[in-house]
Amino acid sequence: MFESKSKKVTFKVFRFNSETDYLPVYKTYEMVVESHEVVLDILNRIKWDIDGSLSYRRSCRHGICGSCAVKVNQKGVLACKQNLFELIEIFGEELTIEPQNIKRAIKDLIIDKADFWGKYDAVEPYLVAEIDEHPTSENIVSHHSAEKIDEADYCIQCGSCYYSCPSVAYNENFLGPAALAKTYRFTSDERDSAKTERLTNVNEMGKGVWDCVKCFECAQVCPKGVDPIGKITRLHTQIFAENLAESNVATRHAVGFKHSIEKHGLLDEGELVRYSEGNIGVMKHLPEAFDMLVHGKIVLPWDMPKSENLDEIKTLVDSSSTQKFD
Repeated sequence: MFESKSKKVTFKVFRFNSETDYLPVYKTYEMVVESHEVVLDILNRIKWDIDGSLSYRRSCRHGICGSCAVKVNQKGVLACKQNLFELIEIFGEELTIEPQNIKRAIKDLIIDKADFWGKYDAVEPYLVAEIDEHPTSENIVSHHSAEKIDEADYCIQCGSCYYSCPSVAYNENFLGPAALAKTYRFTSDERDSAKTERLTNVNEMGKGVWDCVKCFECAQVCPKGVDPIGKITRLHTQIFAENLAESNVATRHAVGFKHSIEKHGLLDEGELVRYSEGNIGVMKHLPEAFDMLVHGKIVLPWDMPKSENLDEIKTLVDSSSTQKFD
């Protein structure tokens, strides 16, 4: 028989009305939480039983529409899917519920997502192809070809990855993980005829794939397992494969990483900086390099060790490399 457990939890909920308030406040609600409850259950209970003025987005309650995404203790979650006991195990019995982006708050947990949708639209999130308007048969795609999309089409546009991305927070021009994952969804689709144009778009420095800092936050918060960082990495490979990669700090960093592993079996971080930014570029990093040297994070070039299994590593690098770098 199912046995329900309960815990007393303190919730601090972000409250703000852009039409009347200058600053937000956090209202505290102490509630008993059952083990089966999710974040949306608590929001509903607050609205229905305690304070009807609380505003938030919700719709399907089945993890499909993506509208109820919020942050709990700065962790992006889908309110209808995130179990509260799991959050309590991580953060303890005091949980702060906030909108995905405080600066874009309209009313309580509701935000203006115009920035997200603008980036999403900028990658043309639809199939580009010459089609027969009156087909007489299906356009069959093989299982092998369909597998290349690798569940990128599972995205529900909730925005959790976008509003958890530090690159988005720092650089307003960065397209963000959702838009880039959607780009991959179509560059990997054999029916799409705009692959080169799509890759050229996301190859642009300042907004595209090279501005991802690979923190993996997007993969951590995605409620559908889309793995945006994995799709971004594959876009890197596609850009090289289509001979669209330009010589810049980002692409040289990628190539230098591979060369370092081939040469040493280990990552030579000092040489990686020189390879990426040149001898003059190294100069601006000397303070950090000295600090890293003192703490044993890097070694002098002539002391760089080599892996005992270097030959095996070289074989693995060669066999796993799908593209040849200059």
